[in-house]
Amino acid sequence: MKFPSLIELKHEHFADLEAHAHKPLYEGIKRLFDVVFSITALMIFLPFWLLIVIVIHLDSPGKAFFKHTRIGKNGKPFTLYKFRTMYQGVKDQELAPQTPHDDRITRIGKFLRRTSLDEIPQLINILKGDMSFVGPRPEMPFIVEKYTAMEKKRLLVKPGLTGLWQIMGRKDLPLHHNLEFDFYYIRHRSLLLDFVIILKTFAVVISGKGAY
Repeated sequence: MKFPSLIELKHEHFADLEAHAHKPLYEGIKRLFDVVFSITALMIFLPFWLLIVIVIHLDSPGKAFFKHTRIGKNGKPFTLYKFRTMYQGVKDQELAPQTPHDDRITRIGKFLRRTSLDEIPQLINILKGDMSFVGPRPEMPFIVEKYTAMEKKRLLVKPGLTGLWQIMGRKDLPLHHNLEFDFYYIRHRSLLLDFVIILKTFAVVISGKGAY
């Protein structure tokens, strides 16, 4: 499957996103997939989960888990779960690290972020229905508050653990390009597209490109 270039995205028509945001059959199958595979993945990752918790506690003081408010489908806030990768005391209302050399990140945190292992607890969010495996990036409230009416359309669907924004550049892409990929996904989402994005995500995670 060929993904769009940034030039092609500029010519994509996104004004009718609402018409593509409601696909009952697709969403029902996708929800079943999310439940089955999040349970399976949680069972597989349980030994790594316990090991990561121990290493985080040994590396720096503070809780092993990080809870943060994010904005989900239709603007509904939810609590997102991650393994803590930054030192205790970092303010909630701060932008995420944009470089692997950010001094807020702990030693083990750099490894967890580079390998995306810090996101394993988000499987709980998927199981609860706050998120899906594939969808737009879950954003922080203070950023969403500044959204234009057009930018708010990325909230028409559930946020995802991965998405086009991740396989096309992750944090190396500026925000407006991330939004364009989110809009493209909302308009063209399908089970095939989700499957291809998940497969390509594994390659991106292995490379560590754009993961800060």
